[in-house]
Amino acid sequence: METTNKLKDINEVLEFLYSEFPQCFKQKDGIKPLKVGIFKDIAEKIEGSEKVSKTQVRQALRKYTSSWRYLEAVTKNEFRVDLEGGQAEKVEQEHVEHAQKALEESRAKMAKRKKPQRPRNDGDTKSYKSKGQGQPRHANKKPRVNKKPEQQQQRRSSGKVEPLPANEVKVNNKVKVKLGQALVNATITEVNKDEVHVELVTGMQVKTKAESLFIL
Repeated sequence: METTNKLKDINEVLEFLYSEFPQCFKQKDGIKPLKVGIFKDIAEKIEGSEKVSKTQVRQALRKYTSSWRYLEAVTKNEFRVDLEGGQAEKVEQEHVEHAQKALEESRAKMAKRKKPQRPRNDGDTKSYKSKGQGQPRHANKKPRVNKKPEQQQQRRSSGKVEPLPANEVKVNNKVKVKLGQALVNATITEVNKDEVHVELVTGMQVKTKAESLFIL
């Protein structure tokens, strides 16, 4: 039976991490990149805990490491920190570049959501229709132009990497994981039947399938 003391909200789990590991997890100021493999360290500390589960910690880490403040910290700090706040391994350049890219994409999505849409009146609708009626062939060319770079990118990606053999899907193995059209360096942290949990170079925890893993 699950205890009633178990935290349920992801923000409560983050508060738990702030209070349990104050030298490592920061709410606003002083955020630093987390040690690679920090989830395993936390899992050992909370073994048998009545408050949080490993799944909740993984979700909280995903939220923490995808925040703008954390991504900025990856780009500005030379070293990572462990649970006690001690200096861990150095932040590699590829980790910095990945964090910068993730930060730019996240900010672009936010700006797009916030951008107000101009209300369309009847005159706009008629003008749009009248322009389109005389040029039906041109309207069909846009999708082909947009898809071409994606197809080229897929061909480039598929030619450079090899799928990870089934016998190499093991905890602590370093791999490349496919996220959308990108391949990101990661470390396998857990294998659960068809599901594989990996930790990205930024520290983010991701759940994926074995077929999305490739040889590093």
